[in-house]
Amino acid sequence: MPYSIGAAAAAIGVPTSTVRYYDKEGLLPFVGRSDSGLRVFQESDIESLRMIECLKRTGMPLKDIRQFMEWCHEGDSTLEQRRAMFHARRDAVREQIRELQETLEVVEYKCWFYETAVAAGSAQVPREMPAEEIPERHRAAFESLHAEVGETEPPAERLGA
Repeated sequence: MPYSIGAAAAAIGVPTSTVRYYDKEGLLPFVGRSDSGLRVFQESDIESLRMIECLKRTGMPLKDIRQFMEWCHEGDSTLEQRRAMFHARRDAVREQIRELQETLEVVEYKCWFYETAVAAGSAQVPREMPAEEIPERHRAAFESLHAEVGETEPPAERLGA
């Protein structure tokens, strides 16, 4: 079943301008055209667009995505390159997840900090709390926020109090 550019864009949840940009950047050399010059997408093209979006979300540069698409077009002779690329992407995504987990832990600590402050009516209460009284699940984030300056008690201006 053929798809228009609008239907293809809707299928992957992006604006049509994004699909046009991908085409302009050489990521869609496989997409056919109608007699009047309009792009005509097949189901396999939609799958390729979904892969492009997935790789983009991993932070992969468009030039590398273009290289991947070229490898796909070349066929089985590039299987090793594609496998190596996906192993590298997996490692990059795992690192992103690790960094986001650390960020989430800091945000959760700050949620606890402000919940405690609101309940007490003052940011001084959690700020002056000894480190051992901070819930254990938040201690690592507390320590990471203060490790750079070597302090155990945070000054008010850095905590946004």
